Amino acid sequence: MERIAEERRVGFFKRDAQNLRKSSAVVLIGAKTSEPVKLNCGACGYDNCEEFKGVKKEEGQDYVGPACIFKVMDLGIALGSAVKIASDLAVDNRMMYSVGTAARKLGFIDADIAIGIPLSVSGKNIYFDRK
Repeated sequence: MERIAEERRVGFFKRDAQNLRKSSAVVLIGAKTSEPVKLNCGACGYDNCEEFKGVKKEEGQDYVGPACIFKVMDLGIALGSAVKIASDLAVDNRMMYSVGTAARKLGFIDADIAIGIPLSVSGKNIYFDRK
């Protein structure tokens, strides 16, 4: 994460790395988004799922695209459920794009898109009031 921060000059990757070090654990959640669900909605930018399916998937800066919007929505639902359960159990957490990006690049998760959720139990939530 710190290497990405330096290479891209994006400070929040470095800040998030500091948060991750203070965390007790991290949950990685990702999705394979390059296989369509066959609804022909066109949200991916193609006329139908068959056309989308035939397109060469490309590794972007952080994720593989194009992506089926329904797979991305399912990922969002899973993420929301995970952080809600953690919160219900009084476990501080925060969804972090930066953690998922680094985890993909390191091969920790086999997903087209990934988000990391660091977890902490301490006197004060370490994921807010960050600098």
